[in-house]
Amino acid sequence: MMEHVFQQGAQDAPVLLLLHGTGGNERDLLPLAEMIDPNASVLSVRGNISENGMPRFFKRLREGVFDEEDLQFRTKELADFLDEAAQEHQFDRSNVIAVGYSNGANIAGSLLFHYADILKGAILLHPMVPIRNINLPDMTGLPVFIGAGTNDPICSPEETKELNSILIEQGANVTLHWESSGHQLTKPEIDQARDWYDNQF
Repeated sequence: MMEHVFQQGAQDAPVLLLLHGTGGNERDLLPLAEMIDPNASVLSVRGNISENGMPRFFKRLREGVFDEEDLQFRTKELADFLDEAAQEHQFDRSNVIAVGYSNGANIAGSLLFHYADILKGAILLHPMVPIRNINLPDMTGLPVFIGAGTNDPICSPEETKELNSILIEQGANVTLHWESSGHQLTKPEIDQARDWYDNQF
């Protein structure tokens, strides 16, 4: 099992899978879930990797360069955890929407890159392309929101555009939202994500 918090929401409401950024924990994004859908159930997970004491979801070789072997291992670990958590907490496994920020958005993206139908949708806030040169599953109709900063020093606009193109090529229904900001989350970005969510689900 992975360290996590589960909060039961309204019957039949989606489950928001919260995935924090580097150095965050399973409580960081709880206010975000409240802003996006106060009725949703929440499954907020802590990454199992520690980088100098900072929780992460997978190892990296250096800033912006992922340890792909570990990424694939940790992606499977998270996928298996979702199945276990659905049984433990009695939620509908097919009604899970990821909300990930930075490192959390990257592992959420990796779930989509590795497994068909693993998520009902995803809100990826400041994500990078998780992995290249693998065969990707069909994502026809999958709703994905990408929040990005035009001045993001960690995740370049080119990287964002590449991820957007890859997802669209696989059939995903992507909404890409830009803020003229850096890597931090902004209120307008969250508001846009909530509006998108309301329209989709």
